[in-house]
Amino acid sequence: MNHNENSEKMNQITMLGTGNATVSQIYNTCFLLKTSSTLLLVDAGGGNGILSQLKKANVQISDIHHLFVTHAHTDHVLGVIWVIRMVAQCKGYEGLLHVYGNDKVMKVIKTIIDMILAKKQLAKVAERVVFHQLEDGDCFEVGDMKLECFDIQSTKEKQFGFRAELPGTSEDNVSEDKAASDKAASENHAKPLVLACLGDEPYNELNLRYIEGADWMMCEAFCLYADRDTFKPYEKCHSTALDAGKLAEELGVKNLILYHTEEKTLANRKENYTREAAENFKGRIFVPDDLEVIEL
Repeated sequence: MNHNENSEKMNQITMLGTGNATVSQIYNTCFLLKTSSTLLLVDAGGGNGILSQLKKANVQISDIHHLFVTHAHTDHVLGVIWVIRMVAQCKGYEGLLHVYGNDKVMKVIKTIIDMILAKKQLAKVAERVVFHQLEDGDCFEVGDMKLECFDIQSTKEKQFGFRAELPGTSEDNVSEDKAASDKAASENHAKPLVLACLGDEPYNELNLRYIEGADWMMCEAFCLYADRDTFKPYEKCHSTALDAGKLAEELGVKNLILYHTEEKTLANRKENYTREAAENFKGRIFVPDDLEVIEL
């Protein structure tokens, strides 16, 4: 893949997977965040299914140079091991793979690869992979993306979400007066396009500043509120589509992407989750299928 092919579509998300930890008909939640010049893989699901999803999305291992790992749960980190292995054995891989995550993520990844990869592969990892251990609130740049990570305050597993400022301008800059909008943009007064990824657990108000007013919010919805007695999201420290819609409205975001869902209602998932979230949220709602591309 040459991700400059869609340069006219400056920013995109490709949902490689949209399911929760135990899905088998779809892939675990992970995605590609793309600009016209940069590609960031966020999580990698629970196994070598990541290789299949990347292939279906027309992405080569040689295209991947940045990987953000939210946390070390099975369904997010084990696919990372496969990506690192494939980078290590990819003939003609140019440049480096930068892996970003918290201290627990780093410990888990390094422990696993040290135990299971061959010496020859580990030698290539040492040459090609750079591990960046992040702390709560750290800012870093990935190509033309400016990211700031934050601890989601999980009680189950240390997990980081992130706020990303992307090329382009926020929807806040759209004005009926085109001349005024153009002038603001030319004078660099325009707000950047902001995407906030909340990880796969409920929002904590300590992270308000990272998310409030974002153009795009990515939020887990384990199931419908209407199905809470069946799937028991709250007992598992998860949210529903109704909760996500309420949160999006409360925080004043413009667009809502729901992911990390159950798979027993796939036939009607898009329609039903959208409808439930829309009971409270008046912005645009996306309930993507695996491999669906969302233009930002």
